[in-house]
Amino acid sequence: MFETKFVIVVREDLAVWQKLNVTAFLATGVAAAKPEIIGDNYRDADNNVYHSMSVQPIIVLGCNAQTLRKIHTRSLERDVQTSLYIEEMFETGHDHANREVFGRFAPVEANVVGLALHADKKVADKITKGARMHP
Repeated sequence: MFETKFVIVVREDLAVWQKLNVTAFLATGVAAAKPEIIGDNYRDADNNVYHSMSVQPIIVLGCNAQTLRKIHTRSLERDVQTSLYIEEMFETGHDHANREVFGRFAPVEANVVGLALHADKKVADKITKGARMHP
């Protein structure tokens, strides 16, 4: 049905609250970069209006740190822009601090805990190879 994939990959060894937090933040990054994947507002039977959401499913995958590092590298090699969350961002409390700590690390040094992308299905599958559906 869709020629593209919206994928979020989260490191499996995180605490549940961290996985949820990372997933939420990463999804907003992709949505901001790709407004065309966001549909119309929802409206219930009483005509209450709710926020719009992604028009396609968001696939959430899990993997270990080593596989996530490979996925990050593949995304860079294929020039696929991603949303990226590093472990040090858990210790900050706001966007400015997140950007500051994020900017300290080169890709080979980054302690990546989550990554999200929206790309052609085949490209997304090649990049995320090794990750599996999150339990």
